[in-house]
Amino acid sequence: MDKLAAFYSSTLGKKVLMAVTGFILFGFVVVHMIGNLQLYLGAEALNHYAELLQKNRPVLWSFRAVLLFCVSVHIVAAAQVWWRSRSSRPVKYKVFRPPGVDYAARTMAWSGPIIAAFIVYHLLHLTVGSTHPDFISGDVYHNVVVSFQSPLVAVTYIIANVLLAIHLYHGLWSFFQTLGLDHPKLDPWRRRLAVTFAVIIGAGNTSMPLSVLAGVVQL
Repeated sequence: MDKLAAFYSSTLGKKVLMAVTGFILFGFVVVHMIGNLQLYLGAEALNHYAELLQKNRPVLWSFRAVLLFCVSVHIVAAAQVWWRSRSSRPVKYKVFRPPGVDYAARTMAWSGPIIAAFIVYHLLHLTVGSTHPDFISGDVYHNVVVSFQSPLVAVTYIIANVLLAIHLYHGLWSFFQTLGLDHPKLDPWRRRLAVTFAVIIGAGNTSMPLSVLAGVVQL
């Protein structure tokens, strides 16, 4: 226990926990997007998918518990690393542009909290239904289409998912680096992998509100 506590108290330990929990959350994002893309197959397909999830409630809630744990650990570790880095240099650099630190890395500190706030809104909106204008329990297709018919809601989802894609890009890039799997010869492939997955996730998730707004997907 002492070794685990010492490991977690170190910056490296916190980064490893961020990497591992982030990778688990990345897997969830991929599966979640694939399931949601059944929107394009029509109401029956999407609602049937949602019904299957609800029928396996023990598995569903176990899965949610793991995700909640991962999200909590990821946020706490990220906040602690950020605060430790900030505290180590209370006076900011006038110009700080170190090599290898791109836009995605520089925006992680604020894209993370925005994504966390969006997740809460998303759950209240399409899972609980408390912020939905015409929520019908069990009719996921209806709830999604009605939501995205509102330009404000659609744009909110688009912006959030663009930020998520940027966040995932840097997260995947850092994942290999944190675990010591980086090398100058492998870095180009590591970057291409991160870009590819970020673009796929961003395009898949933003396509749904855009399709509803364009009238491609309708009730």
